[in-house]
Amino acid sequence: MTGRGAVAAVLLLLCGGLALAQPPGAGRRAPGGGGRDDAFRMVDAYIVSNLQESVGLTDEQFVKVLPLVKRLQSERREAAEARRRALRELRDLLQAGGASEGKVADRLREVKALETQEGEGLRRNLEAIDAVLSPVQQAKFRIMQIEVEQKIREILQEVRQRRRGDRPLP
Repeated sequence: MTGRGAVAAVLLLLCGGLALAQPPGAGRRAPGGGGRDDAFRMVDAYIVSNLQESVGLTDEQFVKVLPLVKRLQSERREAAEARRRALRELRDLLQAGGASEGKVADRLREVKALETQEGEGLRRNLEAIDAVLSPVQQAKFRIMQIEVEQKIREILQEVRQRRRGDRPLP
């Protein structure tokens, strides 16, 4: 199985098992495994195992691109986590009431700086990957990324619905 069907099947199996294995509210590093770290490792493993075939890489290209893709994924996650943390702090500041304009402005500057850094990091990593790939391979890589990201969003939505009890477990 290749293409979208494979992405869907692997990610559904992968994250479906995580969803069932985790109690509601399980954190990033839940005791005994599970959580986001395991999900990230599984997604990374899926990408690595399908990268060469999906993008049509030669063995030489694969050896060059693999560390670049791993760095892209890692930096993307770190940037997103830093941004989420800063936004959470901003929300908490606003909800606490009595937040001064100055404090809010400082936190907002931090969020905006993180957003800028995230964009620059993504651009830099994609340029390094693109330098190894042909235009057709670049397009295939971006399509693979979009399909994986879409599937992850769908799975997370399904997990949230199951946790709320909106859908019965199969």
